Amino acid sequence: MTDDIGTMSAFVRAADARSFTIAGQQLGLSSSAVGKAITRLEERLGVRLFHRSTRSITLTEEGAMFLERCRRILGEIELAELELAQTREAPRGRLRISLPIVNALTVPALNAFMRAYPEVQLDLEFSDHLVDVIEDGFDAVIRAGEVSDSRLMSRLLREFHLKLVASPDYLSRHGIPRTPEDLAGHACLLHRFATSRKFERWPLRRDGRDLDIALQPAVAANTIEPLLLMAEQGVGIACLPHWLVRRQLGIGKLRTVLDDYVVHAGTMRILWPASRYPSPKLRVFVDFMSEHLFADSLEQPEAD
Repeated sequence: MTDDIGTMSAFVRAADARSFTIAGQQLGLSSSAVGKAITRLEERLGVRLFHRSTRSITLTEEGAMFLERCRRILGEIELAELELAQTREAPRGRLRISLPIVNALTVPALNAFMRAYPEVQLDLEFSDHLVDVIEDGFDAVIRAGEVSDSRLMSRLLREFHLKLVASPDYLSRHGIPRTPEDLAGHACLLHRFATSRKFERWPLRRDGRDLDIALQPAVAANTIEPLLLMAEQGVGIACLPHWLVRRQLGIGKLRTVLDDYVVHAGTMRILWPASRYPSPKLRVFVDFMSEHLFADSLEQPEAD
């Protein structure tokens, strides 16, 4: 295999230089050695690759076809060597990351990453705006939802479900809603999308059909973390991801309502620009977040 690669390299250099002598000088071989290697290659292939004269060499039609194949093969080998070299390189440098404003979820994992990779500097932008990973110059983005951009690679971090939650104190004062229509008489803590300014729909269904209930927005916020704190303090009912309220449900600080009518499944993903060989710093960040971002929520108790 090594001899074949060396012969291909000699052939490509000879074709580019139109000279066995120049190809030999580039490879540290004699022109005779290059000529003999190519002759053996021609004999093995059963075709003539060069027209030879006393002054120059030119490719035959078969030689031109073979040259393009050899270029691609040698190019792949070069890329493979580059990839292996990158795996040996220590992760270091600046990473620009966009994350949702959910500090309880992201900050512990980010702290652990910085301890594990102190030579990587994180440039973090917390926002619930929909960003363009490439146009806005991010190395990676963590967001909920599916991916339809062919320019991006993605990895699923976790599936999640939305839950309607309220504090026991709120429910004791205002009553427990038994049907979706009962929500019309409750204080609802709504998430408003920052870009569209529309309220996030609560995933209420009955008999397989979506329900459009007129909710009373006691509070509207463009990020979900304040809604969690307000729900804990008895302000109203909020619709939040189960991983965000897992601990509060486990210790009885929050309770779910209308479970029989709430039907939802979503995904949290990490996205980054498509590249055959991502840098070591990006590769370890993606791997680390995939393993650790939801580790705490997975270990927290959940109510029966």
